[in-house]
Amino acid sequence: MPSIEVNLKDIWSRIDGAAKRAGRDSTKIRLVVVSKNQPLERIREAAAHGATIFGENKAQEFVEKQERELGLEWHFIGHLQTNKAGLVTGRAALIHSVDSLRLANKISERALEAGIIQKVLIQVNVSGEKSKYGMEYAEVGQACREMAAMPGIALRGLMTMAPLAVEPELARPVFRGLRMLRDKLQEECGKQRLDWLSMGMTGDFEVAVEEGANLLRIGTAVFGQGGA
Repeated sequence: MPSIEVNLKDIWSRIDGAAKRAGRDSTKIRLVVVSKNQPLERIREAAAHGATIFGENKAQEFVEKQERELGLEWHFIGHLQTNKAGLVTGRAALIHSVDSLRLANKISERALEAGIIQKVLIQVNVSGEKSKYGMEYAEVGQACREMAAMPGIALRGLMTMAPLAVEPELARPVFRGLRMLRDKLQEECGKQRLDWLSMGMTGDFEVAVEEGANLLRIGTAVFGQGGA
């Protein structure tokens, strides 16, 4: 089985190739290593070989790892229940998965209490799959405007998950749709800097890069089977 070091080199090589095909600068693309269910020693090994950002899906596991590895940048990328918002707010450099205004309001409240600004992304259900979390495409514009006015929150972009498919090309319309929505919202939401597009995982990240992703959430390709 290839080592984490070899896997990371392969991922960065593939990112660079996809970026060149799209005429993009690969240094502007950030890898979020999905570390759910991974022990700290494996996370530290990935960090030793150049990984700097780690993403967790569950609030309690996120807190436990973030508290023990304060030198790393931690993102929250999973479904966040409103009653767990206080655990993550202020600890996450970025919350990718704000999928409702109710959750956004709760994060805003917690951020105000802590005296901080929490950076967030809106999770969009571009594909319309009922099994996926995220705001519907048509409601994101209004949500963007309302979140722009919330104290304690800095809306920085959008996130989506493509349908699982054997052929990565099938994800392209979803990724393109998110990029086009971001470009439209950038004009509508005033001073909000919607810089980040969080999209692309192990099976489809090269297509995501070609369509404008700059935050890639990759676990299995880093840690092997059993990774996220």
